[in-house]
Parts: sequence; C-alpha cells; structure tokens
Amino acid sequence: MEKSKVYFSNKLDSNEIVKLFECLGIKLEGKVGVKVHSGEKGNQNYLRPEFFVPIVKHVNGTIIECNTAYSGARNSTEKHLKLIEEHEWTKYFDVDIMDENKDDIELEIKDGLRIKKDFVGGHLNNYDSILVLSHFKGHPMGGYGGALKQLSIGFASSRGKAYIHSVGKTKSQKLVWALPTKHDEFLESMADAASAVAKKFKGRIAYINVMANMSVDCDCCEVAEDPCLKDVGILASLDPIAIDRACLDLVKNSNDPGKEHFLERVNSRNGEHTIEAAINRDFGTIEYELIDINK
Repeated sequence: MEKSKVYFSNKLDSNEIVKLFECLGIKLEGKVGVKVHSGEKGNQNYLRPEFFVPIVKHVNGTIIECNTAYSGARNSTEKHLKLIEEHEWTKYFDVDIMDENKDDIELEIKDGLRIKKDFVGGHLNNYDSILVLSHFKGHPMGGYGGALKQLSIGFASSRGKAYIHSVGKTKSQKLVWALPTKHDEFLESMADAASAVAKKFKGRIAYINVMANMSVDCDCCEVAEDPCLKDVGILASLDPIAIDRACLDLVKNSNDPGKEHFLERVNSRNGEHTIEAAINRDFGTIEYELIDINK
C-alpha cells in the first residue's frame, strides 16, 4: 500500500490548523460535522473551544458530540448540554448532541474482528462530511486516545459506547461495566467501530491530531494527571491509522523525560494493539510519510 501523507507543524497556533488542513487537498462538501472531545467536568487538560475557531469557521462546521456511557456530567443530554455551555463551546459554535433523544443508527461492519455492527449518534446521517479534531493524549483503558478512539467511542451513541466496551454483549449503561471483557477484544472492537465510521465517510473525512496538554489520562477523566510531556505540535492526514501511528512515533523518538511515564500508560494497556487491529480493516496503513510544513 502506498504511504499515507501526514502533515506536521510544531507551531501550536489556531491558524496553523487551517494551513495543515489545506495541505490535505480535500474540500469537505455539504453539511460538515466537526468531532471534538468537549471535556468532562473538572478536567483541566481538554483543548479549549477558542483554539478551534479558525478551522471550524474554515469548513463551516457544526460541533458534534455524543453522550457517555459512564457516570459524570455528560451521560445525559440535559447535563451534557449544560457542561458544553459551561465550557463555552456554544459561545463559538453550533453544537449537536447526536444522540440527544437516546437515538442511534446502526452501521454494518463487514468481517468485523469482534463486532458486526456499530451504533452511532442518530444525527450522523444529517452530515455530508466530517472533520475529526482529536486531542492526542493517554487513556486509562485504551492506553492512548487519538483519531481511532474518536472514530469509535467518540461517534458511538451512549448505547453504542456500551456495546463497544462490552464487545457486543450489551447496549445498557447499567450493565456494561459489570460484564467481564478481555481487554484486547475491547481494543479490537474499537478498531471495528472506527472502520465503520471511516468507511461511511470515505473521501469525505479528514483528521487532525493536536499533541498538546498530553496527560496519561483522557479528557473524559474528571480527575486527571497534569501533562507529563511537553507540547509537540499538530498533525493532519486523510488516514486515521497513519496519523495515530505518527503521533506515537513522535513520542517514542523524542528526548522528553516524560515519555517513559506516557509510554508506560500506552504499553500497560496494550494501546498499540488498536492500531494493529485497525490495519486489517482496510481503511488506512501504518506506512506514512511525515511532512513538516515549516521546512
């Protein structure tokens, strides 16, 4: 397979995101959904909405989110919308909770490793194109969070999140955390679900990963560790597997003393297995060319 292009800039600037996006040579047509992680209540590391103003305006996008499947301030539409307003996303953007009425749509996963269907926010069919804005960081369960996690858990409805976490055993928020699950099977379910969304919007989807505020914990954590790595920069690609692989390689190849702590989180959760599972799903490759746009 031909190497995927991953564009990189070490400038953490809002307008730099637009420059990187334009390097991709894609025009997102029609109604554009922009997937972000809006941040759990109490989390200090999530990327603030004002950082994304230029790129969201550039694509004329609507911020899209889904409710969670765990306790917290985002597991119901009422609470979620209140928090989104507190975090000032509605100050800058139109925001759509895609499963606001507990509705979802089913996407078929042909030849899924662990699951054969993915349940995503019911409003997803309202969008013609997608921009996935991911905050690259660690994660308590997945090891790391990037484009693949956004495609899978991020786009899943609340019930869909339970379905992925339980490897297809339940869509119930109440049951999901009580069911025994083999960890690698959960990671493989994420890869399956990611493939479903990526393929649905094939040719109409782009990915941006921001390597800043990199804690070992996710933006979904109310109590999260402070960042352990220095900020690295921003990456853009049309390939979600390649962009995640590039981010992990940038961490591995860095001289940052905090990388051992970060990589311990990734490795202890076998986080790279999500990428290993994804490369067999025919929606990307780990072979990439990293292009520094400032050189």
